[in-house]
Amino acid sequence: MHEHREETYLIVFDGKCVFCSGFAQFITKHDKAGVFQFVTAHSAMGRDLYLKHGLDPDLMETNIVIIGDKAHIKMQAFSAAFSQLGWPWKIAKVLDIFPRGVMNWVYDQIAQNRYRFGRQACPMPSPELKAKIIE
Repeated sequence: MHEHREETYLIVFDGKCVFCSGFAQFITKHDKAGVFQFVTAHSAMGRDLYLKHGLDPDLMETNIVIIGDKAHIKMQAFSAAFSQLGWPWKIAKVLDIFPRGVMNWVYDQIAQNRYRFGRQACPMPSPELKAKIIE
């Protein structure tokens, strides 16, 4: 008999970035199954996850979406998270057909300029998102 293990659905995000926080808020709002949990990149757990996946926790140049045992970064993180939401949002999975190098370049351009659009000194997550942040 196999032991049933719940699958992990975790998003590590930069809580000071308007785009990243908006992404987390969007996922929370549209996650009808309620599977995703969140960790801010600034927390000890967030920093540890960045290091575990070979990323610089001080740069925070990507969100990390962990589904099961697989970590997704950059544009694949976006695609992986949206693919769990159901229709019409899971259509974002089509982003995976484009060359990874091109999609990561696009993601990097946005990430490198993310604070130009605003920085949240004291981010105020929605009550729904706040309830899903585990650290």
